[in-house]
Parts: sequence; structure tokens; C-alpha cells
Amino acid sequence: MSSADPCVFVIFGASGDLTRRKLLPALYNLTESKLLPERFAVLGVARPPIDEAQYRAQMQERVRDAEGEPLEAPLWAQIGDRLHYTSGEFDDPQLYLRLRDQLADIDRKYGTPGNYLFYLAVPPSLFGTVALHLSSSGLTDERSGRWRRLIIEKPFGHDVASARALNTELSTGLKESQIYRIDHYLGKETVQNLLAFRFANGIFEPIWNRRYVDHVQITVAESVGIEGRGAYYDHAGALRDMVQNHMFQLLTLVAMEPPISFAAEHVRDEKVKVLHAVPPFTREQVQRDVVRGSYRGYQQEKDVAAASATETFVAMRMTIDTWRWADVPIYLRTGKKLPRRITEIAVQFKKPPFMLFRETPIGDLHPNVLTIRIQPDEGIALAFDAKVPGPFDRLGTVKMDFSYADYFGTEPSTGYETLLYDAMAGDQTLFHRMDMVEAGWCAVEPILQAWREKDGQVPTYEAGSPGPSEADLLIERDGRSWRC
Repeated sequence: MSSADPCVFVIFGASGDLTRRKLLPALYNLTESKLLPERFAVLGVARPPIDEAQYRAQMQERVRDAEGEPLEAPLWAQIGDRLHYTSGEFDDPQLYLRLRDQLADIDRKYGTPGNYLFYLAVPPSLFGTVALHLSSSGLTDERSGRWRRLIIEKPFGHDVASARALNTELSTGLKESQIYRIDHYLGKETVQNLLAFRFANGIFEPIWNRRYVDHVQITVAESVGIEGRGAYYDHAGALRDMVQNHMFQLLTLVAMEPPISFAAEHVRDEKVKVLHAVPPFTREQVQRDVVRGSYRGYQQEKDVAAASATETFVAMRMTIDTWRWADVPIYLRTGKKLPRRITEIAVQFKKPPFMLFRETPIGDLHPNVLTIRIQPDEGIALAFDAKVPGPFDRLGTVKMDFSYADYFGTEPSTGYETLLYDAMAGDQTLFHRMDMVEAGWCAVEPILQAWREKDGQVPTYEAGSPGPSEADLLIERDGRSWRC
């Protein structure tokens, strides 16, 4: 891989947790991989009125903490010596005039050609404000071969209407090709490997359809609670926070048709078709096929309403109305305070006919399961039956297990390295497009509406348990069970 384009990386919210724990460590790791351009600089923008030397010292300490080991001085110098800072209020037009002058000085000092990557590590309520001021000050203008790009973090609205309103604000001074809606899940190696796994291996794609697949389970389980994010989480909940974006992105990679190329628009065209093929939930389907819950003690968390009806757990059964996936149930499950942290996709294939074994002591055949582990132990495993040594009277399930750590080794990663590199290179493949955001919201909007119309009581589950018992009934009703 070649290094990214020369540019200045401008971080709004540069004193925040995301910058300290993810963004600057990701730049450090990119430097170690020799993927950052030589002509490069970072400009942090935040409210605290501290001087540049103080900011550099603070960030060096925070990045060292995030890495968990001492920083290599030459590598950090490539970031720290080019780390600049300015303070101001994000709604103050004068801040952006100062930024314009400061960026021009940085261009002259480091030879950056006017390419700017703006990262909005700020509350969503400020996305439109910052984008409008950047545009009105001329900082989003692209001409003479230079580029200007804007990265925003989720949530991309909280329903269909707000997502469209946000896009209207952003598109006032930016083209869609300049907007990068980031999802850190798509920076994980195993998520990206889904495309390679499906389309580079001739043994799997022919059976990746309704004729051979019994069902698909996608699980995103967390052992922790809301970790001090009550102010945000109590207005979002698990459906908005995880299902509408992260889990739907995993779903599209599992279910999409082969694109005509790996060009960003071709891949994203196929992904959005999956979301358009999700049938709208009726009220009866929401009641039957969607389960929500809240862990005991959630309402006592900081910044959570005492009578909160926000869900910390969601399990749902859904289908995709395409030729490939018709009548194949897709089960999604996510929650806080579950027994362990795990994110995985499990594709369970249909059992073969039992008739050959009916006159043997073998009582049952186990289904083949392909498991794609996304975190914490990234890898892929295939389970199948094999004869147990001895008389032909027993079968045992064995597993072919591929681990990224064992096969390729591991490098320090925040999940943002690939995404930041792609943004600097102008590759939008792993970023949300506006129609994908809208399609995701359209899929969950009937669920949100049904919950608003229902009594505010949400079932509870014990912290450390697998979730509410209704989730088990949801899948057991179909004669299946959760894998983990």
C-alpha cells in the first residue's frame, strides 16, 4: 500500500475522549505502518484555551496510555511535532476565519497542497453548525486539484426525518462525495474480510443462498453497561445505537449480491439494495418478532431518567425479500451487561437428509455452522460432523478454526486506521452513503413507532444474564436456539 494523499487532518473536538483514545493512536499506528504521507499535519480545534505546547504534552501522554506501552520517540515525533491547536466556540464565525489563515500557514510550512480532512468529533447537534461555517468560510471549496472532506460520527439522525434534515444541512455546502459517514465497525479486519471470504472462494458463494442456508444469527454482545454515556444512551437505546447502523452494516455484507467491481459506489449500491429489501414491520410483527429489555440497575445509572423506558437489549427476527434470501430468517441480537463481550456472524446451513443413517446407532446429524468472529478474537470457524474413531456408531462435531492472531500476527489497532487511511485516499467503500442511512432508519421506524404507542414498561433482565427470557422464546418458536 502506498501512503495516503498529503493533507492536513483537522479534528473538531480535539480535546475529547475520541481524539485521545482512537484518532491520534490510529495516526500513530499509521505512521508505524508507513502509510501517512510525509507532507502531513494535524490541527486540533476545541474549546479549552490551552497553548499548543500544553496540548502536545497532554496528547502524548494520552496516546501512550491508549497504546499501553511507551511510544517510539521517532514515530511520535512525526505526529507530535506536527500537532497544532487552536481554541474557540464552534458557532463563532471568527474561529473559522482564524482556521483558514492557520491552515494556509500550515500548508506553507509542511508543503501540504490545500487538502483538508475535517473530522467532527463533536455532538451530533453541532454537525450542521460546523459544516455550515466551514462552507461559508470557503474551507470546503474544491478547486485546482485540491480536495476537502468531512467525516462525521454516528448517530446520523435519530429517525428518518432527522436523518434527512441532517443531510440537507450537510449538503448545503458539501457534495455527497465529500461526506464520509464513519462506522468504526467497518474498520475491523474480519468485517472487511467478509467481501474477500465470500467472493474470493469458490466453495462458499454457490451455497450462500436459501437452498442451503437454514438461518443467520448476528450477535453483538457487551459485558459492560453504558459506561457513563447516560445522557446520550437514554435518548438512543440499543435499536438506534447498534441495530440501525452497526448491525445493519454487517447484515448488508453478509446478504449483498456480488458487485461488478470493488469500486466504492458499486459496493455501496449492492449494500443498500439489501436494506431496501427488508419488508416493513407491521405492529403485529413488532409484537411477535422484536424483543426489548433493560438490565436491572439501568435506571439508576448517571444521567438516566428514573422512569426511563429505554432499551439496553434488542433481539429480532427479520427477513430479506430477495431471490437469494427469501424465507431465510435473520436473527439479530445486541445488548449491554450480557455474560461476555462478543461480536459474531453465524451462518447455519440446512441439515442433510437423515435417511442414510436411520438404521445406525447415530441419532441425529448436527448442522454445519460457519462462524465469523469479529471481536474480540477475530477469525472464522467451520463446524462439521466427523466419525468418532471406533465402530460406526458415533459422530462428533469438529471445527476448522482460523484465527487472525495465529496466522497473520497482530498489530496495534483502534479500528480507525483503515477508515482514516481510506478517507485520506478518497475511498468511500467502507463509509455510509446517505441513501443507506435513510434505508436503515426506514427499516426500524415501524418498530420505534410501535414502541412509542405501547405502554412504557420494558422487560428487565439481570446483569450478566443472556437477556430477557422472551428473546429465547423468539428463536425457540422456530425450533432454533441462540448460539452463544
